[in-house]
Amino acid sequence: MAWYTLFVAIGCFCVTVLLTGLARRFLLSRRLLAIPNERSSHDTPTPQGGGIAIVVATTVALGVLAVLDALTTRVLIAVVGGGTAVAVVGFLDDRHNVSPKVRIAVHFAAAAWTLLWLDGLPPIPIGEGLYVLGFGGYLLGAIGIVWSLNLFNFMDGIDGIAASEAAFITLAGALISFVTHDSAEVVAISLVVGCACAGFLVWNWPPARIFMGDVGSGYLGYLVASIAIVAAHDDPVAWLVWLILGGVFFVDATLTLVRRWIRRERVYEAHRSHAYQWLARRWGHRRVTVAVLLVNTLWLLPCAWLAAVNPAHAAWIALVALTPLVLVAFGAGVGRNEAEVPTRR
Repeated sequence: MAWYTLFVAIGCFCVTVLLTGLARRFLLSRRLLAIPNERSSHDTPTPQGGGIAIVVATTVALGVLAVLDALTTRVLIAVVGGGTAVAVVGFLDDRHNVSPKVRIAVHFAAAAWTLLWLDGLPPIPIGEGLYVLGFGGYLLGAIGIVWSLNLFNFMDGIDGIAASEAAFITLAGALISFVTHDSAEVVAISLVVGCACAGFLVWNWPPARIFMGDVGSGYLGYLVASIAIVAAHDDPVAWLVWLILGGVFFVDATLTLVRRWIRRERVYEAHRSHAYQWLARRWGHRRVTVAVLLVNTLWLLPCAWLAAVNPAHAAWIALVALTPLVLVAFGAGVGRNEAEVPTRR
């Protein structure tokens, strides 16, 4: 990793802190607030849409990295092009409630753009060999990217949780890639994104003074999936490493979706039935966000490290890493019928 990469990342942190403060002032002046309702997890009207600061700061920082040859033009176009589309539709949704069909169409178009520039999914390790997916890799990759960006949207429901999760995944991914001498490009992108998220957390940490909104949550979910694909092109086991790092979000969002789909509920409608939301009603936002960070740092990071340095056993390590999360999620009430949720007064 070149020394200037770290300086760009630190600069991205500072710019995000500044831009988030400016965004908060602007949103307050225009009364663009998230008003509490029966589906909300907050009690006070709060500016929403601050994730635009992450988008702007990250885009500029990635451009600087490309100028400094720390990032290839191909990866820059893939990440910035698709990410901008996701952020724009998220921004419009924050303001005007874009229809689910339009949102999902844009998400798949952005995913297709990214995969075309990144040459699809890399081969998947199975046993001692690698399985080339071909065209099926593009379809699977598109579904994975769209799911990742939407699950971040779903999981952005309490103060600090989405930004801290994205910061952990990207910074931990950068650390593992750096120590194992994998792609310097992955290290650079991940550091920038992680520092941008940390900058936003200065304002979003519980009790939050500004919310990320769809413009930020979808963008971060898209970036996490895209960086994982870039990493997997350099090291095929990387997709398992990044799956482990994002285990809390992937497990909670997936189990919630499945249980709501089984009950034939409209899975795209707002709700409060994720495991973290049930826990937040008992413990409060700060405790849940801190608990997630502790699980990430003390459990998932060591598991991801083991998977990275033991590629032959990475699939089994991923299974061991995620199984306790599944059990905890069910114990917390993941996807439970919202008829059991107390009505806000």
